[in-house]
Amino acid sequence: LFLDEIGDMTPLMQSKVLRVLQDKRFERVGGNETIESDAWIVAATNRDLDAMVGQGRFRSDLYYRLNGFPILLPPLRERGSDIPLLVEHFLALFGPELGKTLSEVSSDAMDLLVGYSWPGNVRELQSALKQAMLQATGPVLLPEFLPVELRAAVSGTAAELPDQDSPMSPFYGFIHDQIREGTQSLYADTIACVERILLTSVLRHTGGNQTQAAQMLGMTRGFLRNKIREHGIRITHSASLEDEDDEAETSLCAPQA
Repeated sequence: LFLDEIGDMTPLMQSKVLRVLQDKRFERVGGNETIESDAWIVAATNRDLDAMVGQGRFRSDLYYRLNGFPILLPPLRERGSDIPLLVEHFLALFGPELGKTLSEVSSDAMDLLVGYSWPGNVRELQSALKQAMLQATGPVLLPEFLPVELRAAVSGTAAELPDQDSPMSPFYGFIHDQIREGTQSLYADTIACVERILLTSVLRHTGGNQTQAAQMLGMTRGFLRNKIREHGIRITHSASLEDEDDEAETSLCAPQA
């Protein structure tokens, strides 16, 4: 029996799994009959269970039950020589599914694939190759077909990102920086980034008038004020306004103090 992501189990689920391993018996959900089990358990996780045991987040008795014969699988970034083989395999595997036939990967594209750190490991590689195959216009996988974030992360420059004058450049630049620095909260941080850009754009459009901005955004003025404080958007006084609302200034997606 293969148990994936065991490091994500709740304390209650850990207790239930331990009981099955110790007693070799279980009951189906909604059932009353006790069933004998003689299954061998193979478990997997990308978490540091030893550290979680020390922190009290994973049961030590369950950990030692499962840790009979540990196998450490290095991350993809430490197995660069495997990447060309995996690329060849996935191109052949996804071809019929996507209706694409790619017979070759350019040397520049392969350099990008090997040089990337792959924080999402093989699943991220699969996703990147699917994106590239969908964009490919011929039998050769070229660098420009690979995801923008991947190309930017490997090159270490913003050359692959939108022009600085593009309205979306702060957003893409933020994502690029977060990927390059390493993050475990990219989704939440990106949502906050988009929210700051939206609030700032509307406030600039209204000349800093928060009442008009709140109406345009479909929220109350009090809620807007809370969001302004939450995102650290600075308001500087503008004498041209009829009330005390001011011109909005913000560093957009830069980390807020």
